[in-house]
Amino acid sequence: MDCIAGHQRLESHGARPRLDGGLGPRGPISNGPLHARPLVALLDGRDCSIEMPFLKDVATVAFCDAQSTSEIHEKVLNEAVGALMWHTITLHKEDLEKFKALRIIVRIGSGVDNIDVKAAGELGIAVCNVPGYGVEEVADTTMCLILNLYRRTYWLANMVKEGKKFTGPEQVREAAAGCARIRGDTLGIVGLGRIGSAVALRAKAFGFNVTFYDPYLPDGIEKSLGLTRVYTLQELLFQSDCVSLHCTLNEHNHHLINDSTIKQMRPGAFLVNTARGGLVDEAALASALKEGRIRAAALDVHESEPYNINQGPLKDAPNLLATPHAAFFSDAAITELREMAANEIRRAIVGRIPDSLRNCVNKEYFMPGGPYGDALNGASAAAAASAFLNPPLSLAAHSTTHPGAMAMPETDRDRVLSSVPTSLSTAVPPPQAPAPPPPQPTQPPHSVAAAAAAAAAAAAAQGQQLPLNPHLQPHSTQETSNHITSKAEPSEVH
Repeated sequence: MDCIAGHQRLESHGARPRLDGGLGPRGPISNGPLHARPLVALLDGRDCSIEMPFLKDVATVAFCDAQSTSEIHEKVLNEAVGALMWHTITLHKEDLEKFKALRIIVRIGSGVDNIDVKAAGELGIAVCNVPGYGVEEVADTTMCLILNLYRRTYWLANMVKEGKKFTGPEQVREAAAGCARIRGDTLGIVGLGRIGSAVALRAKAFGFNVTFYDPYLPDGIEKSLGLTRVYTLQELLFQSDCVSLHCTLNEHNHHLINDSTIKQMRPGAFLVNTARGGLVDEAALASALKEGRIRAAALDVHESEPYNINQGPLKDAPNLLATPHAAFFSDAAITELREMAANEIRRAIVGRIPDSLRNCVNKEYFMPGGPYGDALNGASAAAAASAFLNPPLSLAAHSTTHPGAMAMPETDRDRVLSSVPTSLSTAVPPPQAPAPPPPQPTQPPHSVAAAAAAAAAAAAAQGQQLPLNPHLQPHSTQETSNHITSKAEPSEVH
């Protein structure tokens, strides 16, 4: 498979047509022997070695290493049907319209605040995230930051490194001023999703009384976890000795921690943020730290990233512990994250959009009758329904491969690879004979009734009759949201 490095600046791009009802702006893309396989691009990175084994038999994988859409190669803008992206590129509506064939974006992480998910849905582009990875890493990092604030380990270690001498208890008392006992203090958690829950369980082991605020959770969660629940943010801030943020960032909670809410906190409280930088008004936080209203703060995420300690409102703030948005990272977590993102792209290619997707966050914004009813591998709704309701005996009895994941003959593979412009670099060896992909669950179409009707009409035209199964029901594998907003857990990589 090819990896395409696109660095040239593109001067102009045509706008992507909007959906106008029954027909989408483009036809289905095939990965079968008659057409080039779908092009999938990693927009803001260069390494696709982990993703390649999951996609090489169904797609051509490319990388762009771009910071904006103006740096993305025209081939990707014109032909890519799938995109993987980290947090270093932002896709506004005008950026999305530059892509002529894009059908799915998978955010390598859980936060999607750098994608206009509503505009993407209206353009027929599914946006997915990976909400289940890195929970333990972010929860452990959060506890590490909390312990540093209470025990001032970070500051004491720096004093030793700088050569400060501790000759007696007086020097220790002076250097460790502000250290506090944990047992009996109240930790207030804003957003009890996956990570918030993991932090709560860890904090209880250290002796914290844990209180949380999350208006989206049903009653009774607090009883199952042994926590105290409050129903207003003001009440949580008033009760907490330390506040830890674990909610998504959206238009409703930008600068959730501001001058007004800081005044509602206990004097001398601690603040920890491993969720999203935009949740905290950094100017208000800097003022509170200088005045002592907040004793100390720890931030792994920042309003402007990458964070520069010598710039911005926090540059002179005392008692601030800042880390470089790394709470999500471990070798195991990053591998798991990238594998899960690649598998979501694979489901889009061999299945149907959005029904085959596990973590589509913008289904509600899809235009009715848009192109997402077709699979990326070119299967129409009628054909998909026909295959689902009355599969060929050979597939039903023997095949463990989704019908859409067809192997490409060597001659067609060579033709696809030779079509890549010579100016584009190849970053992986020539493809080997593809191994059979893992079994994919066959999902019913977005609308079973509509697809079955279309299939019946198609069969009638050929003088056939399809058996109908009254028990088929559409279903979704996406989990019900259980944190501070209806979006997925945010506290991870941007």
